[in-house]
Amino acid sequence: MSVSDILSTRHSVRDFSDKAIDADLLNTIFSNAQLAPSNCNVQPWQVCVVSGDTKVQLEQKFVSLLMGGAKPSPDFNWNPQYQGVHRERQFGSANALYSAIGVEREDKQGRQMAMLRNWQFFGAPHAAFFTMDKYLDIMGAVDLGIYAQTLSLLLAEHGISNCMQGALGQFPDPVREVLGLPEERGILFGMSFGYAKEDAAANKARTDRAALSDAVAFFD
Repeated sequence: MSVSDILSTRHSVRDFSDKAIDADLLNTIFSNAQLAPSNCNVQPWQVCVVSGDTKVQLEQKFVSLLMGGAKPSPDFNWNPQYQGVHRERQFGSANALYSAIGVEREDKQGRQMAMLRNWQFFGAPHAAFFTMDKYLDIMGAVDLGIYAQTLSLLLAEHGISNCMQGALGQFPDPVREVLGLPEERGILFGMSFGYAKEDAAANKARTDRAALSDAVAFFD
């Protein structure tokens, strides 16, 4: 499958089967992801892949925090609020998901429960937390984004779906506690991944893309 084919068919999956990915295949995919480019080849990513009991423990801690009314306390700057066309696209993405799963705009509880699924990893058997030394700031964040995209494409090449999740960076303390990460290591975002439930309503949601002319300018 070509990269173009993967990009034309890939979408965020929010309902997974519990079928685990073979350990050797995981090792191969993550080994290949090490070829991702980075600024000055610093390779700042330190990726934590959780499965099994560790994933369950994190899920329980996340849900307990959220049900207790905890507010996000991310390691990195999540303060900017989307404006203008970016806000419109954010609404469009949410509407696509809620329409697919049959949650009405007025159903606040339904939307909250759908949001909670982020911290339950959408039922995926695996999740990755993309971490880096906090001092790296924006340059490290760029490199982690490149790495995550590379990993996403490699997973898709093997028929494995994923969902990129900024939500998994909003409550870093349970991650640091369970995984024993040092304070100087920051959790930027995460990804749930595994084999999709093809017939799940959430997986029927699709988003559109801006026109090329809105996104790219060519200068001769």
